[in-house]
Amino acid sequence: MSTPDWIVLFITLAAMIAYGLYKGREQNGAQSYLLADKQMPWYVVLLGIMATQASAITFLSAPGQAYTDGMRFVQYYFGLPIAMIVICITFIPIFRRLNVYTAYQYLEERFDRKTRMLTSLLFLLSRGLSTGISIYAPAIILSSILGWNIYLTNVVMGGLLLIYTYTGGAKAVAHTQKLQFLIILASMGIAGYLVVHRLPQGIGFTDALYIAGKSGKLNVITTHFDWKDKYNIWSGIIGGFFLALSYFGTDQSQVGRYISGKDDRESKLGLLLNGLVKIPMQFAILLIGALVFAFYSFHPAPLYFNSAAYNTLKEREPQTVAWAEGNYLELHRQYEAEVIDITDLRKANNPALPLFVAHFHRTEAQIQTIRDSVSKRISSQKYSPDKNDTNYIFLYFVKNALPKGIVGLLFAVIILASWGSISAALNSLTASSLMDVQMMGRKALAPKDELRYGRLHTLAWGVFCICVAMFAAKLGSLIEAVNVLGSLFYGTILGIFLVAFYVKRAKGNVVFIAALITEASIIAIYCLDIVSFLWLNVIGALMVVIICLLSYLWPIQKEIRL
Repeated sequence: MSTPDWIVLFITLAAMIAYGLYKGREQNGAQSYLLADKQMPWYVVLLGIMATQASAITFLSAPGQAYTDGMRFVQYYFGLPIAMIVICITFIPIFRRLNVYTAYQYLEERFDRKTRMLTSLLFLLSRGLSTGISIYAPAIILSSILGWNIYLTNVVMGGLLLIYTYTGGAKAVAHTQKLQFLIILASMGIAGYLVVHRLPQGIGFTDALYIAGKSGKLNVITTHFDWKDKYNIWSGIIGGFFLALSYFGTDQSQVGRYISGKDDRESKLGLLLNGLVKIPMQFAILLIGALVFAFYSFHPAPLYFNSAAYNTLKEREPQTVAWAEGNYLELHRQYEAEVIDITDLRKANNPALPLFVAHFHRTEAQIQTIRDSVSKRISSQKYSPDKNDTNYIFLYFVKNALPKGIVGLLFAVIILASWGSISAALNSLTASSLMDVQMMGRKALAPKDELRYGRLHTLAWGVFCICVAMFAAKLGSLIEAVNVLGSLFYGTILGIFLVAFYVKRAKGNVVFIAALITEASIIAIYCLDIVSFLWLNVIGALMVVIICLLSYLWPIQKEIRL
């Protein structure tokens, strides 16, 4: 990076840490450290919810996802607005009326202590692992900029984040998220504008969309039904609804954001607006990825965007890479010429356009064959810690195609996005492990002791998540890995809450056993690859409910105690 980029990056990150420390001062107990004294207005709730969900993975991996697989990933969010309405009607009034620190406190009052413990442990496991993956995303950037080992950058990235999260708690998290998200939205808008602005002279936005569409990158809606297809309108609306209902309704990283609102109205307003804004925002981010694809249709593109893994392969298998590179460069020059011809023919309404498009598709297929062969060679080797290419596509574009100063800002934005989601996750992990595990059934501590234990839990979870980040390189597309991981646990957790809210006769003993059976079944279904991951949320939630309803026919008499 250039000197202006380093200055922008350093000032932005340092200012955010200082702002977080300032806003998080004067902590005096669990109420302030975990819930920010429940004084957050609706707009802070809204930005906190969105910043928690939109991590660095969203801004780093989502454009790469669109580049490789098209925009159909946006269907994943189609069930979100419906879930927001259900949560506002059912979840928020109950959580706020009981004045809980965590969502799982309600389960002890509704069922028993063991059900609360089981649910909180499922949450801690899923959120702890997901947060580790989220730390890895900005570590990729630091590794790419500095040339450091990815394991070292995991430690640096997680350590910087802990400075204000450990000290300031929920107040620091909420206020830094507000500022982070506003900077993020502005910067992504700038990035989208610059993608189009850097296209060749005479090539505009509609030309870029045309090329992206002809290459299958604008496949926003896919209506066919397939249990194993990860992204279609059916899995998006049904599976996405159950996943969003579980994530926003039962995941403490989100529950903690809206129960910190001033009152019911502020919490509900923030949540409902999130349901309205999230889909257009995700569409815009994926569109940037489709436009980056169009950009590299008119400009030379690397054979493999993960330069570290590619250079290692180059050193180890020079002849293989030389053959692939020679063929690729020749084909891509031909491809660039064909793209220019197609755009000219389209503007002239030339009837020969379909014939040229057919040639273009054949060349594109040949290029993809070479890419796939190199990808397989890299994936089959053990010498590279991170073999994935998707997560590096947008990063490569930022480094090599944007002007000085903007590069540093966008790198800072992706890091800030990571900090926003990870800090909220650490705060929620602390709240759950402190209140649902350590303090469950024990006498209340003095405010000073609550604060001390809260900070110790934050530090412990920070170290745990950094350790998890060391293994994230093996997981492929990060945005997909996080959602798959959540789907392994969210269905069961949601099912427990659905029974608590709507199956009034169900008792804790039955729910506890149903949750254990369901979680074992979900893991088995995933390992056997029976359905795509979004359906795991539906199956998990319904399975817990059905087992509890069937228990009316075969009641379980003997009580299970911890």
